[in-house]
Amino acid sequence: PPTPPPLVQTRIIFGLGACRVGEHALREGYGKMEGSLPRLEDLQGAAQGLMRLQDVYDLRIDRFVQGLFQQITHGSPVDFYNPPVFDSLSGDDCFFVGKVAYDLKDYYHSVLWFEEAVRLFRGTEWSLENEGSLEDALDHLAFSHFKTGNITYALSLSQELLVHDPMNTRIHLNIQKYEKLLHESSTVATPSLALKRPGSTYLKTRNVYEKLCQTKGSQPRLYENPRLFCDYYTNGSPGLVLQPMKRELISLQPYVVLFHDFVTRTEAQHIRESAAPGLRRSVVASGINQATAEYRISKSAWLKDSAHEVVGKLDRRITMVTGLNVQPPYGEYLQVVNYGIGGHYEPHFDHATSDSSPLYRLKTGNRLATFMIYLSSVEAGGFTAFIYSNFSVPATENSALFWWNLHKNGQGNVDTLHAGCPVIAGDKWVANKWVHEYGQEFTRRCSLNPRE
Repeated sequence: PPTPPPLVQTRIIFGLGACRVGEHALREGYGKMEGSLPRLEDLQGAAQGLMRLQDVYDLRIDRFVQGLFQQITHGSPVDFYNPPVFDSLSGDDCFFVGKVAYDLKDYYHSVLWFEEAVRLFRGTEWSLENEGSLEDALDHLAFSHFKTGNITYALSLSQELLVHDPMNTRIHLNIQKYEKLLHESSTVATPSLALKRPGSTYLKTRNVYEKLCQTKGSQPRLYENPRLFCDYYTNGSPGLVLQPMKRELISLQPYVVLFHDFVTRTEAQHIRESAAPGLRRSVVASGINQATAEYRISKSAWLKDSAHEVVGKLDRRITMVTGLNVQPPYGEYLQVVNYGIGGHYEPHFDHATSDSSPLYRLKTGNRLATFMIYLSSVEAGGFTAFIYSNFSVPATENSALFWWNLHKNGQGNVDTLHAGCPVIAGDKWVANKWVHEYGQEFTRRCSLNPRE
């Protein structure tokens, strides 16, 4: 081609230079943001969170994908939660959730979510932004139904898929396979094809746990047990004489107390802000080590009293109200935990149940007591459920729960098995202070309640 005139050459050079500068700026800007952008594992975790909400709160999936939280109770739909603002999921969103379940071989959930994906794909035009399509959803749904034993529906879906992709050899082979299976089983009674949730190797108390989460806080009422009461409490501490604690005795076995307005809104905000930069995926004890687990989905950080002056104030306030020595190593550092939507902690004990637990590395014995402070309100969900004691407590902003983890003889109290129900809407923040056995011998004994 002919050489461009000098003026045109100059424009091309400047244009290419500007493109390089723009590309460099774009890459630099992306590099700064990359750490805060969601990764694939974040998207997969969000999908599992949606399935968790669906299960624990027994939500209708057809309404759930529309942003509505509705249950079926005695054959009638009941609104579990009415969000002030809601948005719906697309067919591609539902396909992604179904694919996460499918890859985990969880065909119970993949069937439900692929069915919604097919329904939504059928009513809309395919977009270039979509990862999946109607054909993809039909393909995965057919195989999911096959894996759950519904061969008739798998055959029907495969035949529909063949209309869209008539040259697909694999689908032809699948149809032949399904037809053969149906022919061979035609003389055999067909079992019930109702979908069944997969079992849980870890969660042995799933039914009770989910029931307590669904009851929206079922703590015993004072009129049901005259031994329960509310009062203003000083614990004999001079620091509480002028401003005693608002104490509500929630349960006698296990002994659980709720202190209302334990922290101010400003103090709670300072704790959240101090912890935010250090938040990491929460871990649980695994043998002698600690590891992440699907039964605990949250982020947490540990704060020393040097992190903010409020941390030291809380330590002193906890000591005044409990009479316990909470200074390290007799009390662990303040653990701040953040649960997002779908965040939860399935039933567990706070105290160590094995001699090899990493809790004993402090050499101060087992966790004697738990002091848990609610640093935020929760719009929906997020209750603290005590499984064997059959009651749950809603997250009450700025209040604190206290309970003994051990009996007087040092044995763990099994009635303290508790859980953090999944968060449906909002942001749940709590701060945990765990007090150990040793270091309490010469401390003024807690007059909250004698331990059994």
